[in-house]
Amino acid sequence: MTVLEDRIAMADTGDELTLDTMFEWLEKLPIPEGYKTEIVGGHIFMTPQRDTHWEIIADIYDQLRVRHPRKRLKSDVRIDHPGYLNGFAPDLALMAEAATRNDRGLWRCEDLEFITEVISRKTAGNDYGPKKDTYAAAGVPVYLIVDPYTGEWHLHTLPKDGTYHGAVTFGFGEEIDLTGTVVGLALRTDEFPRD
Repeated sequence: MTVLEDRIAMADTGDELTLDTMFEWLEKLPIPEGYKTEIVGGHIFMTPQRDTHWEIIADIYDQLRVRHPRKRLKSDVRIDHPGYLNGFAPDLALMAEAATRNDRGLWRCEDLEFITEVISRKTAGNDYGPKKDTYAAAGVPVYLIVDPYTGEWHLHTLPKDGTYHGAVTFGFGEEIDLTGTVVGLALRTDEFPRD
């Protein structure tokens, strides 16, 4: 079946649109290599991965590996979240030690301990807005936004009632102190590249 045939069949059956259906459509599309796809509030976003983007993710990954095993770290892996059609693929996520997959084989958002999103110019509004709110609603203890355009990082902690109540922002070069969180270490930012 084509995506159009899938959509027509779904409309004919009166089935409600689901993340699984939308991701099935995406799997049939010729998405260019090097693009990340996510569904935020029912909208599909495709974002090209840039060198700067990857270098920051790799730097944070390397630092997290000092304390956390590789099997707990996920990058660009679909994790469904609360709210209307939210299927995110965080740039980097730390799963709880006892994390389990749901009955569909996907990692559960309830097991997320830390998320990093590195800003892409076209989808920055998602990371600063609906994704931040969704991560807070899911109770993700630590959410880090890294913005290579402004040369700043934004740390969000203390999620309660769908909002992060702790927020700290500094420029690249300032250490991100996560020693008092589930992450349990400080991240250096002095080598983060800028766009």
